[in-house]
Amino acid sequence: MTLIGLWGLDRGAMWRDEAVTFQVARRTVPQIWRLLHGVDAVHGLYYLLMHAVLAPHPGEVLLRLPSVCGAAATAGLVAALGARLVRPRVGLWAGLLYAITPMAGHYAQEGRSYALVAAGATGATLLLVRAVTAGGRSWWTYGAVLGVTCWLHELAVLLLLAHAVTLALARVRGRVWRGWGCAAGAVALTLLPMVAVSHAQSAQLAWLTEPTLESAQDLLRAFAGPTSQVYWTCLVFAVIGMTRLAGRRGEVTCAGIALPLAVVPPVTLMLASQSAPLYVDRYVLYALAGAPLLIATGADRVAVALARLWTGSPFRVRSGSSFLTLTGVLAIALAFTHQLPLLRDDRLPRHRPDDLAAVSVVASHELRPGDPVLFLPSHARGAALTYPAGFRGTRDVALAVGAPESGTLYGTEVDAHLLRRRLAGLDRVWVVAERYMLDAPRRPRNPVERVKLDVLNGQFAVGAETVRNRVAIRLYVRRHLATGSPVRPPARPSPGRS
Repeated sequence: MTLIGLWGLDRGAMWRDEAVTFQVARRTVPQIWRLLHGVDAVHGLYYLLMHAVLAPHPGEVLLRLPSVCGAAATAGLVAALGARLVRPRVGLWAGLLYAITPMAGHYAQEGRSYALVAAGATGATLLLVRAVTAGGRSWWTYGAVLGVTCWLHELAVLLLLAHAVTLALARVRGRVWRGWGCAAGAVALTLLPMVAVSHAQSAQLAWLTEPTLESAQDLLRAFAGPTSQVYWTCLVFAVIGMTRLAGRRGEVTCAGIALPLAVVPPVTLMLASQSAPLYVDRYVLYALAGAPLLIATGADRVAVALARLWTGSPFRVRSGSSFLTLTGVLAIALAFTHQLPLLRDDRLPRHRPDDLAAVSVVASHELRPGDPVLFLPSHARGAALTYPAGFRGTRDVALAVGAPESGTLYGTEVDAHLLRRRLAGLDRVWVVAERYMLDAPRRPRNPVERVKLDVLNGQFAVGAETVRNRVAIRLYVRRHLATGSPVRPPARPSPGRS
């Protein structure tokens, strides 16, 4: 998992969410604290952690390195669960399966908290098994790890529901329920301030829609394998691995841990999102840990059954365990080879929603010092905040107060009337815009964004345009000055000019 995480870690580009981490983590602690009162409280602990990580030398590799470590830790913890609950070779197979899953590899290279949340959730699951095995002791460690994990992302609290299902399947005694209940209650209480603040910031998730059956199918395919051959093979093994959900009274089985972990958090979030949309697959990345455990358990049962049929002796099956282990490892290596093109493509910047570095490169070719620039909407300013070299010396027409000073992600802009006056004094302006804003059938609700579109569409004509993913850089020229070609050619040839 470490090798896969490090492979292509320096893509040379950050997309918007990573750029937010990079910008916020480089602020002072008081500035981060002020920001969290307005937005992104759910990521507060992660931003403070990344503030310490990026302090020596801010850069893309260092930004993503904690996620690589988190993914590697998760793979190791998945292996530890498989080895403890079944046998060592199941742990080995499960850990390797987690490592080669494209979804795990994707978030191992994201400068966000999700890989660390997955590590914390898997670690808490292992601590749950140990506490139950110990007769209901050591719950404080479980509660502490899960509490920190929930502060990294509050939706990790859904793990408590999965663990409750596990304890119910194991038919544990009252002492265990009381210990777990105290730990779960402590986690919920410590999370209340986060819930209160993040609820007030729920407008940040207004872009989400209700998940559909297709959303569930996409998540299942991401968990089991995106290619058809791997997907159906893993799905069959996972179904076989579910056959022993409950063991003896008080015994936690591998299926009893893995199935609730893989199913309960995503299903709960999808159902809750039918009334208030909250679901995004990365929010339940930690549930992925359950899938390789089920698959490896099912594969082990099939391998043992086939070996017994072949040898006719359980003793010879045990003596041939090294052969079975190696066979499983080779099968996983084959699956990895089959999915290698997907893993390779995922390391290209075009496989992220946007490429802010490419936007900055275009800006460096097109813009000159003193040129007026308008960002549409305001969060398009993220390219200039993350890669300022391409915008050096330009004039931000709408900006009132910078992002760190205003306690916002992208800075505060002037009001609609002042912006209209500023634009009235310009004959040409460069616009860095999200393409959906330029093509939107309805006018935006924000009055400042409405003024931007109204003035541009009513008083200016497009002189030139370059598109990078979902971001367009356009030169707008006053209609009475437009002659059908840009007023001024770019300083240097612009790659990808349209």
